[in-house]
Amino acid sequence: MKQEKAVVVFSGGQDSTTCLFWAKENFAEVETVTFQYGQRHALETEIASAISEALGVRHHLLDMSLLGQLAPNALTRGDIEIKQEEGALPTTFVDGRNLLFLSFAAVLAKQVGAKHIVTGVCETDFSGYPDCRDVFVKSLNVTLNLAMDYPFVIDTPLMWLNKAQTWELADRLGAFEFVRDRTLTCYNGIPAAGCGECPACRLRANGLATYLRESGREDVR
Repeated sequence: MKQEKAVVVFSGGQDSTTCLFWAKENFAEVETVTFQYGQRHALETEIASAISEALGVRHHLLDMSLLGQLAPNALTRGDIEIKQEEGALPTTFVDGRNLLFLSFAAVLAKQVGAKHIVTGVCETDFSGYPDCRDVFVKSLNVTLNLAMDYPFVIDTPLMWLNKAQTWELADRLGAFEFVRDRTLTCYNGIPAAGCGECPACRLRANGLATYLRESGREDVR
């Protein structure tokens, strides 16, 4: 892998930024791709661009606004409450998002000569999203290879990690402070520690607290 090229599906959040550091550690060349799909916060794409620039990687921004029109959800509509009712997917689930993002990332990857697509999907600490499951990723990997007759590998370095372990990985990569202070995970569009109330912020904060407690690491700001 050290001699190969990768494209990271990149939102500028904790998970994808950790994946970007992982990719830079494992591949000779890395590029990022961010999708504009009508999400509430333009800041997401701005932060993704800024992080890519700070880490010296080429950044692509692709227009996927049709997705927001097709699949109304709490991430694209201010009038839909962020919630999860028992037995139902969270209102933050966007039908087809990872299917389309990974497919378009593969098209881009082939054009730029990359065989690896890196994504931060995770089946351990997730909200029940079906398109974060390992079986989906493996299935799509086969489909993309057949569709374009190209040897793609979809890498999922966070697939079996919980949030505390994701913080541990960022720390091992020398990226702990960067991820803590410069990423945007919050559903309400507040960088770093975020609003502290939405599901994404609570998951992030709980994972951080667990990692700090178990590792004995001081969270010095």
